[in-house]
Amino acid sequence: MRIYVAGPMTGHPEFNYPAFHAAAAELRAAGHHVENPAENPDPACKSWAGYMRMAIAQLVTCDAIYLLHGWRASRGARIEHDLACALGIDRQFETPKQ
Repeated sequence: MRIYVAGPMTGHPEFNYPAFHAAAAELRAAGHHVENPAENPDPACKSWAGYMRMAIAQLVTCDAIYLLHGWRASRGARIEHDLACALGIDRQFETPKQ
């Protein structure tokens, strides 16, 4: 399965990349192809919209979206979630670790 990882970045230390990379590693270990926006190069414009354009291009190629803990607090992740719903892309949610 091709899975896109979504979650909060803005305002988090290291843009929350460690959480994105950990989720991607777990999903890859389970045999999935992972689209991880934390692995993307910076867009030339370096704007939020530029990052979102790249992310959305990745998301629409996927069978599922994997939403990290705290995604509801992220404007971008909410947009990605809503787009996934509109396109019939399966949603998976990170289970908070105890």
